[in-house]
Amino acid sequence: MNNNALNEIYLAGGCFWGVEAYISRINGVIDVTSGYANGNTENPTYEDLIHKNSGHAETVRVSYDSNIVTLYTLLTYYFRIIDPTSLNKQGNDFGVQYRTGIYYTDDSDLKVIEAKIKEEQEKHSKRIQVEVYRLEHFYLAEEYHQDYLDKNPNGYCHIDLSVADTIVIDPNRYFKLSDEILRKTLTEEQYEVTQLNETERAFANEYWNKFDKGIYVDVATGEPLFASIDKFESSCGWPSFTKPISPDVLVFRNDDTITMLRTEVRSRVGDSHLGHVFNDGPIEKGGLRYCINSASIKFVSVDEMKELGYEHLINEI
Repeated sequence: MNNNALNEIYLAGGCFWGVEAYISRINGVIDVTSGYANGNTENPTYEDLIHKNSGHAETVRVSYDSNIVTLYTLLTYYFRIIDPTSLNKQGNDFGVQYRTGIYYTDDSDLKVIEAKIKEEQEKHSKRIQVEVYRLEHFYLAEEYHQDYLDKNPNGYCHIDLSVADTIVIDPNRYFKLSDEILRKTLTEEQYEVTQLNETERAFANEYWNKFDKGIYVDVATGEPLFASIDKFESSCGWPSFTKPISPDVLVFRNDDTITMLRTEVRSRVGDSHLGHVFNDGPIEKGGLRYCINSASIKFVSVDEMKELGYEHLINEI
C-alpha cells in the first residue's frame, strides 16, 4: 500500500466495543483501536470516565487506505449505526463518555465531514448532536478493551455488526456531464431513455438475457447500480434485479404517466431514468423486481472491473 494513501479518522459512537468490531469489517480499513478522546485529563483510565467525569468520549481510531475506502464512505457506515440526534446516549448507555463525535487530524477532512453532517441532517427533524472537532488527544484504552468482541464473542454490543456487510458507494467519485456532452457520448436511444424518460422495446435490448459475471453502471456517469448476482430471469423482456448494489444509489419517484401508478427508479448522481420497481420479484429475495432499461446501464465484466476502477466491488458479485 502507498503510505500516502494511509489516513486516519477518530469516531465516537457509544460503547467502543461494538464500534471497533463494526468498523474493522469495512473493506479498506487497515486498523481500528479503542481509546479515549478529547477529555479534560491526561492518561485517563476507564474508571476515570465512569466515576471521575474525565470528559473523554469512548472513541475508535480508524486507519484506512483511501485508495479503497473514502472518508465519505466511512462516515456513511458510521451514521448507519448511531442515533445522531441522541445526546450523550447510544443504545443502553448513558453519559458524556457515550456521546457521538467525529474528530479529525487533517484539516482537509473538515469539508467532507461538514457536507456529510448536512446530508444527514436532511433526514431528521431533530438537530444532529454529533460533535465535530479537531482531535485534541487520544489515549489508548486498556488492553482488555482492544478487540473486545473477538475475545468475548457473546459480549455486550449495542449495534448490529451485519450492517457493515451492506456496500456503500461514494457519490463523490462520479459526476453528471452536461447535456451537450451527453448528446455526443450517448447513443440516441440511451439519451432518449435516460434523459427523456423513454422506454426501450422488450426482448429487443442488450442485456435482457445477459447473465455474465460483473456489475451494471449508470451509462451517463459510471456510478455502480446493480450486480450480476442479483439479476434474474423474469420473462418481462428487460433486465431484472432483486436489489441495487447499494440502497443509496437509487432515487424513487411516483409515476402516473399511464393509467396505473408506478414507482420510477432513477440514478442518484446522474438522475438518469432507469426503469421501475415492482412487487412481483422472487419472494425469497425480498419480493422486488427492478425492471431496468438496458439503454440506461452499461455492463462491466469481472475481468474489466479492476482496470476501470471497480476493484473494490469484485467481492459483491
